[in-house]
Amino acid sequence: MNNKIPENIKEKLINIPRKTGIYLFRDASKNILYIGKAKTLRNRVRSYFQGSTPKFIKTHVLVKKIKDFEYIVTDTEKEALILEANLVKLYRPRYNVNLKDDKSYPYVKITSEDFPQVYHTRKKLNDGSIYFGPYTEAKVMRSLLWTLRKIFPVRSCQYKLTPETIEKRKVKLCLDYHIKRCGGPCEGLVSKEEYNEMVSQIRDFLRGHTKNLISILTRKMEDAACKQRFEVAAVYRDRLREIDNFNARQKVVDLKPIDRDIIAVAVEDNVACGVLFQEREGKIIGRRHHSLDGVGGKTKEEILQSFIMQVYLNAEYIPPEIIISHEVEDRQSICEWLSELRSGTVKILVPRKGEKAKLTQMCVNNAELLLKELLLQKRQKKDYVVYSVQALQKDLNLDALPLTIEAFDISNVHGKDAVASMVSFHNGIPQKNAYRIFKIKSKDSPDDFAMIAEAVERRYKRLKTENAEMPALILIDGGKGQLSAAVDSLKKLDLAAIPVIGLAKRLDEVFVPGLSEPQNIPRTSAGLKLLQRIRDEAHRFALMHHRKQRKKRTITSELDSVPGIATERRKALLKYFGSLTQIRNAAPETIANVKGVSKDLAQKIYDHLHFH
Repeated sequence: MNNKIPENIKEKLINIPRKTGIYLFRDASKNILYIGKAKTLRNRVRSYFQGSTPKFIKTHVLVKKIKDFEYIVTDTEKEALILEANLVKLYRPRYNVNLKDDKSYPYVKITSEDFPQVYHTRKKLNDGSIYFGPYTEAKVMRSLLWTLRKIFPVRSCQYKLTPETIEKRKVKLCLDYHIKRCGGPCEGLVSKEEYNEMVSQIRDFLRGHTKNLISILTRKMEDAACKQRFEVAAVYRDRLREIDNFNARQKVVDLKPIDRDIIAVAVEDNVACGVLFQEREGKIIGRRHHSLDGVGGKTKEEILQSFIMQVYLNAEYIPPEIIISHEVEDRQSICEWLSELRSGTVKILVPRKGEKAKLTQMCVNNAELLLKELLLQKRQKKDYVVYSVQALQKDLNLDALPLTIEAFDISNVHGKDAVASMVSFHNGIPQKNAYRIFKIKSKDSPDDFAMIAEAVERRYKRLKTENAEMPALILIDGGKGQLSAAVDSLKKLDLAAIPVIGLAKRLDEVFVPGLSEPQNIPRTSAGLKLLQRIRDEAHRFALMHHRKQRKKRTITSELDSVPGIATERRKALLKYFGSLTQIRNAAPETIANVKGVSKDLAQKIYDHLHFH
């Protein structure tokens, strides 16, 4: 066990039980840093303080800040799961995955009184009211409320309607009553029972359950018509039309009247976005999305599980089926917990094929698009640095953030048509206007070391001459040999202070000057993934230009061997036909159409390309 652990923690680690529960890590100011759950508390908590370096940098930083911890024992894993979710929502620890604070998102509120009000609010209070939401898109919520008010004549006033108030007629009828947008409960024109039956229908409507609502309203319309109460029947008819119009705007994804939620997350850098599609009676009726904090060092499965727990912690309605994009560790315990909340069985599925898999992919695509929007907003901030760049600085122990990284790669076939590529990334984004290609001049035999040395020297000799800004980090595609060649070129130019590393292809090992062994960077590190992405881009760019160079040489050499073809005629032929293949496929008469090419020369070209 690590000797640097505070004595109070060492004593607690000795006595921690081998039971299921949750644990809370605190810093020197007693603030909660992290809340976790464990099947065996003793094993999980002690694992943080073992001698080996933690797998993720974020975990390493967390452990250094821990000055105390406490734990709570639970009877089952399910209890631990629920307790963890509740405490994370309450305390929002820095190192947990947290939904971005949704207190600014609107809800639809149905108040708890004799004649309930229905309106939108951004404050969710523990006042006995029923809340639907949060709606992450306010426009959708407003459209829903507008439709609801067209269908249901619910009161819009905020008066407290008690039997005494109604009896004494303290509140007068308003305009809503006269335009048939309210039934007039303020003057007793609607009974409490009738009004609350309508509120029950509103709840079904907000949950997306319109099939049963349509049946009730149809029955009432027919009953009113049979009794020749045609005005009442017309009211129900108009409500039914509005519900039909509302349903027609929903995307039908299943012909069966199924209730389900589809959930997916997308992750990039230290940011994640979770998306939930609500399918009710076979129709998609809404989408919720949340950005998530504290995802660095977490797997997609862990992030998804945290998202599920926080979304359903205070949910007004839980469907019997939930489809998720990835497997989660505690699926069975979550199913049991949700089944208790629903008072009925809840299944969580991870489909791999079929229609449900297509629904999941649709949800994943939405999560990825929303995440791109979120990252774009973040990157537009002047001082924003992507997480992968910050992680790379820690991985390589660099003094400064490697905001600008330039990478080199070589492409050739046995030394022929050799080119070196140089790609530039700033803050994790490719800067394609800064890309460069170097045609190798010093070697026509296979010698990657000399080619790298030439490209590096040419690049930074020019930057030095122009007094241009140097990169924060240079990446060489290759191992120790290529890295040494690059370092020698930088020393020649008195630029040895620029950090330079090599990334070997075979095992993605990172080499630094002066050390024979590769650096120990976790394969899951965002910093290493950034290096791999930059290396792959340098490789792609080099290969593309090498192929162009080889193709050009091949065309040029074939045409040069035709008697009577000089440089100007060769250019004219290639400009006219576009490629050697097109020239080869052309008839002598067509070749003769090129300016400067006679019929005799055209025949010679045709014969040479076909019979030599």
